Amino acid sequence: MVEALTRYVQISALWVRASRAYPVSWWMLVIGGFLITGVEFVGIWILFQNIDNLGGFSLHEVAFLYGGSGVAFAIADLLVGRIERLGQMIRLGKLDQMLVRPVPLLVQVCADEFALRRLSRVAQAGLVLGWACTYVDWTPSRVLLTVLMLVAATVIFTAVFVALACIQFWTIDSAEVANAFTYGGNTVTSYPLTVFPSEVLKAMTFVLPLAFVNWYPSLYVLGREDPLGYPAWTQWLSPVVAAALVAVTMLVWRTGVRQYRSTGS
Repeated sequence: MVEALTRYVQISALWVRASRAYPVSWWMLVIGGFLITGVEFVGIWILFQNIDNLGGFSLHEVAFLYGGSGVAFAIADLLVGRIERLGQMIRLGKLDQMLVRPVPLLVQVCADEFALRRLSRVAQAGLVLGWACTYVDWTPSRVLLTVLMLVAATVIFTAVFVALACIQFWTIDSAEVANAFTYGGNTVTSYPLTVFPSEVLKAMTFVLPLAFVNWYPSLYVLGREDPLGYPAWTQWLSPVVAAALVAVTMLVWRTGVRQYRSTGS
């Protein structure tokens, strides 16, 4: 594990140095990314100029959900987002080149073309989350759960990124299928799940457990009742769900790599 992390940092550092060769362009991309993602929350703020609540949640409560999901997703996207182009790597034969190198394949795929500029999305979501936190009535348990939520949510999004990208081992042109659950999952979890039918919430709890990204922990932190009446301990299950998803993801990844037969080119 230490060796893999070291290689990841080394490969990422190479891409960072390459991108910083054009500092003006790099800063334009950073600022542009910050402004573009910031428009998302501006849209929510404008919405609240015409309504008092969304699904029973106030603006600062929605901001907490948005920030929690956004920070976790942005960090996962920064660290492993490149894997969404796995199908492209397969088509171009780039994955074959990686397979013969003495570095773990997953490390190479995730670190390839590492884009440090994506930190702008982390910063934008972090600012929203920080603002929302000023409205929370903090207790030691709420602080603990918030920290656990952010760590577990990052792991959950990372696992979803990798697991769904593995579909491209069998169907190369299916990146958009994965994006529907990664980027789409981030969008859905940025809002109170009470605005969706109860079937959606159940699916996000028992099928693809994205509700554990921020929904259940946030109910505890914000002092809200669970609309489905699940036990209180459900709100502390995010780390357990994250660990389970990592185990499933590693199994899926290894299965995909073992069954990979090259492009034939």
